[in-house]
This record gives sequence, structure tokens and C-alpha cells, in this order.
Amino acid sequence: MSDSEPVQIRASTSADYAAIASIYNEAIATGSITFDTRQFEASDIQAWVNKFCDRECLLVIERQQQVLGWGIVKQYSDRPGYRICCETSIYLTFAEKGQGLGKMMQTALLQKVVGLGYHHVVVKIVATNDDSIAFHKSFGFEMVGVQREVGHVADRWQDVAIMQLILPQVPPYPS
Repeated sequence: MSDSEPVQIRASTSADYAAIASIYNEAIATGSITFDTRQFEASDIQAWVNKFCDRECLLVIERQQQVLGWGIVKQYSDRPGYRICCETSIYLTFAEKGQGLGKMMQTALLQKVVGLGYHHVVVKIVATNDDSIAFHKSFGFEMVGVQREVGHVADRWQDVAIMQLILPQVPPYPS
């Protein structure tokens, strides 16, 4: 497969869930990217999607019908006062990192965020993941804090960096 082949970002379907789980499992195996510790299956991804509200989505990036990564927009909280805030995440298969796919996915996610009426975007990143922190800063996210020892994964305490992006052009979503 040629890296010069065009990529496409689209809404996920159930046919993608095994690939999404596989990509997530790569991150889980590192013990330093996510606080999930067990391996996921397609049925776990289906369970996520089944719980989505109408302002949440799961996108995939693919080349020649092969899923290379995924991104998610999920509500920050189901409490009405938080209706203007969402959380996003991106995961790429390790073989595709550094190819610009993350930038493409982040751009698509932020377009989706605006379309869904979110004014505030939050990302939570394992604090030692300097590459992800720098990546998000390049999109205008700012560090707002670090939660110390909030997780315990791979036999060590883990801190989480909290970053946010305010989209001033998006007015409050109607209640």
C-alpha cells in the first residue's frame, strides 16, 4: 500500500469496530497513553457507540479501505450546564504516526465540534506524553492543569494533563 494514496475521514460503521479496537489496544499495551488496561473487542466499541447522544461521534481515517486511526467527540457531561463542552481523543495505529494523519483527524474533529455546537473542547493526556501535548498546543489548546497521581497503570502513578480550546465563534448551545 502506498502512503501517497489518498486518505478519507468518515463516520465509523460497525464494520470498523474491530480495527478501532485493534488501534486502541496498541495504545493500551504501552501503559502510558490511556488508563484502560484490558484489551478491547469490536463489541466494546459498539457499546460506546450505542451510548452516544446525538452530539457525539466516532470518525475513522482510512486509506484504501484500511482504518489507520480514529477520533471521537463525546459530551463532557450529561448535566445540562455542560452542554457547551465536549472531550475529544485521537488514536492512530503506530505504523502511521508522523504522517500528518493526526493533523487531518484533529481538523476534522474540530469541524465536527463546531457543527455540533460545542464552545469548549477538553483533552486529557497522560502528562508524560509530550508529543500529544505539543500536538494539541499546535491547534491552540492551552494547558489548564495537571491532576497528580490520578491514575495507576503499568505499576506506576500517572498524572493527567488537562488542556482546553475555547471556540469563541460558537455561541451557547440551546438548552
